Amino acid sequence: MKIAALDLGSNTFLCLIAEVSEKGIEKTYFDDVEVVRLGEGLSQSKKFAVAALQRAEACLIKFAGIIEKHQPEKILAMATAAARDAENKQELFSICEKLKIPIEIISGDKEAQITYEGATSQDMAQTDGKKLVLDIGGGSTEFIKGHSTQILAGLSAQMGCVKWTEAFFKQTPPSNSQIESAQTKIDEVVKASLEKVGIDFQKIIAVAGTPTALATAHFGEFKPELIDGFKISHTLLLDWKKRVSVKTTDQIIEMGIPKGRADVILIGIMILESVLRQSRLDEINVSTRGVRYGVALEVYRRFN
Repeated sequence: MKIAALDLGSNTFLCLIAEVSEKGIEKTYFDDVEVVRLGEGLSQSKKFAVAALQRAEACLIKFAGIIEKHQPEKILAMATAAARDAENKQELFSICEKLKIPIEIISGDKEAQITYEGATSQDMAQTDGKKLVLDIGGGSTEFIKGHSTQILAGLSAQMGCVKWTEAFFKQTPPSNSQIESAQTKIDEVVKASLEKVGIDFQKIIAVAGTPTALATAHFGEFKPELIDGFKISHTLLLDWKKRVSVKTTDQIIEMGIPKGRADVILIGIMILESVLRQSRLDEINVSTRGVRYGVALEVYRRFN
């Protein structure tokens, strides 16, 4: 079954068009990401900004054209933290309705499940022992522990790279006191989250923009075949934090971090580092797969 699966997040919109069977994702026809920053200013206003909705519509018009070209049998968009929080979420629904893109807002628990299934839908994730899938989004971070295809525990923490950059950093680069305040709060949330899911896992798989952006900067280009399975050590994360914390957004882009991620990457790095430090593991494994892959698998299950 050919399926178009969209992940409408707080920072990025992603679209996957793939052939899906009982064996999983068989073939990818299209897979793209655009920085939309839907959650911009949402923490303060509780509403999607007019400019954010305009960016969302422009992106979805582009994706709708590509979907029309590929003619999938089923289409589904799932919206996450930003849409859960916005008082005017109906405006996003109206855009999708106009473009004939079915949309659902999923709960944090459902997002955790979808994320885990997406991240473990490739061979590199199918290892013995328990693993933690970590998804740092713009508005929330998902912690999902599992074994093989079984989810053992999961939660969605209200800690995201866009939301917390806006909350803690008043300028770029931020001051030392702002970084310290952010790190203290990050450590508190990570500690509570890990206590709830249990720190008895042997591997961490990190999906979404922060780890893939770091891997892209490392390799000098975005190539899934290089990035999937790339290992980020604790030492490397500390080095990234040290270098990024004193740079402007333009300087961070010059370091190889993609535009649209550069201004929020520091919070993402700090979350990754805190999880790795408190888990007492040596490295994080990067995966380019996430919610959109889980959505594709969810759609296939619904109709088979």
